[in-house]
Amino acid sequence: MGTTPGITPETAVEPLPLTGERTVPGIAEENYWFRRHEIVYARLLERCAGKTVLEAGSGEGYGANMIADVAAEVIGLDYDTSAVEHVRARYPRVKMIQGNLAALPLENESVDVVVNFQVIEHLWDQGQFIRECLRVLRPGGELLISTPNRITFSPGRDTPLNPFHTRELNADELTELLVDAGFRVTLMTGVHHGPTLKALDVKHGGSFIDAQIERALAGQPWPAELTADVAAVAIDDFALITEDIDASLDLVAIAVKP
Repeated sequence: MGTTPGITPETAVEPLPLTGERTVPGIAEENYWFRRHEIVYARLLERCAGKTVLEAGSGEGYGANMIADVAAEVIGLDYDTSAVEHVRARYPRVKMIQGNLAALPLENESVDVVVNFQVIEHLWDQGQFIRECLRVLRPGGELLISTPNRITFSPGRDTPLNPFHTRELNADELTELLVDAGFRVTLMTGVHHGPTLKALDVKHGGSFIDAQIERALAGQPWPAELTADVAAVAIDDFALITEDIDASLDLVAIAVKP
């Protein structure tokens, strides 16, 4: 039986449980969210080539392992003990450490790139974390960041729909956060549904996302057709575009340390 480079055999490592706080690979009903996260890694991977990269909030570790395909070194950081142990066991190319994102356990100017995908919305002190990213980056280094777009993720609400989120951001708020910390924002783009997912929106009553959420909240087995549609989603079914940023599903930013 073959294995993917940098991953230990699946039988040797127990999968992390799906808690709702992070996405994990290999679950048919979770595949939409997994691919929606994965596209950002895939599209920004080249910015990590040959670099020393910190993934701050590495979760299950699949993204850090993708980065290890191209980077000179990948450091993974997570606060959760089970996630740290899982990454060490499953993704041996990742140098995994445990720590708090509000006080990154790295020296000043010690990395070229900081990756932070789908994490900042979970943090209580977002400004402190961004300042820590600036501190550990070398001059000219990049912070690659993604987060759910508040406008579309929790529409019309002052508090996030997701109970694990502390504060969600729109594009202007994310830009302000980065600039106030001392970064220069060179790209603000967004994740959108491509043609296949737009067709699935129509097929499933106007919102493919809502159809999944409704079934998940019902606590009952999913209809076979919905499960099959979710399991078939691929990263190329999403698109990263700069136009109509307020309608994007997730915000994706590149910020440079002067």
